[in-house]
Amino acid sequence: MAHRDYNFDVAALGEGAEAVQGSLVVLDLDRIDPFDPACKRLSLPPCPVIGLGDSRHPLAAQLDCLVEPPIRLEGLIAAIRARPLAAAILVQLLRLIEGMDPDRALVAESLAYATLQGGDEHAQWLAQRRAAPKDVPAGRLHVTRKGDVLHLEMDRPGTHNAIDAALRDALREALDLAVLDPTIVRVELRGAGRTFGVGAELTEFGTTRDPAQAHAIRMQTLPALAAVRCGERLVSRVQGLCVGASLELAAFGRIEARRDAVFHLPELAMGLLPGAGGCVSLSRRIGRQRTALMVLSGRRIGVETALAWGLVDSCVDTLVD
Repeated sequence: MAHRDYNFDVAALGEGAEAVQGSLVVLDLDRIDPFDPACKRLSLPPCPVIGLGDSRHPLAAQLDCLVEPPIRLEGLIAAIRARPLAAAILVQLLRLIEGMDPDRALVAESLAYATLQGGDEHAQWLAQRRAAPKDVPAGRLHVTRKGDVLHLEMDRPGTHNAIDAALRDALREALDLAVLDPTIVRVELRGAGRTFGVGAELTEFGTTRDPAQAHAIRMQTLPALAAVRCGERLVSRVQGLCVGASLELAAFGRIEARRDAVFHLPELAMGLLPGAGGCVSLSRRIGRQRTALMVLSGRRIGVETALAWGLVDSCVDTLVD
């Protein structure tokens, strides 16, 4: 890789470092002397720093992500260059909340998300978004209790269980119940039909254009604020697509996935970052770097990769009660 001049400490690493039009930095770890004093503590720039090569290199743990299958460097670079501001804020947030108390980290995530909600990259996505379909039913959450187990089933036919405001509020109420009732020893979350859930209802994005007001609403309604308090009792039974907010919520607890499950965080393409708790829940399950890799690439991963990464706790052929 050819070295280019830029005003970051990574410039001291020589030919193993390359800046890509100011939007990211790529480090070829195999070309950087591991005994170089610059490797002891790297001052990261306010943009994604991506590593290639040996994960045992002294620099590896300091970077925002390391390229590994099924992610390819070319696709990663293209996605970041398309939404450089969202990518930059994502990695800065993940650095900030590493090791932070989860409740405080959720506040930081919401504030970062609010910043991007008011940005040009998200505005561009909103302008290109497809019109909302007509006569789509509101989401329902079927809540039943059998003994000491609380069963929750997300049900929104025709939308692959997209989480609209009604379903979001029902999830928060049910999870609040679990938090308040210690006799509930297990909370099982499912999605009706062939899909666990495709995340938040996209046609509701942009409903509140004031970022400060949007943050205030999240701090009152976000299901993650309850899930983080009962995550040790939460079990999600996942089939088919598990996308965006659906995955972010499930990741607070145990995930049991069918072999057809597919996991995806598509927010970067919208000029956003995961704002339903995913920066907190996923980074605590699979680490800051793999969380960044999923979000920055926008790539889907299958159940085998999810299992290897620790995103999934068990894989089954059939989900049974």
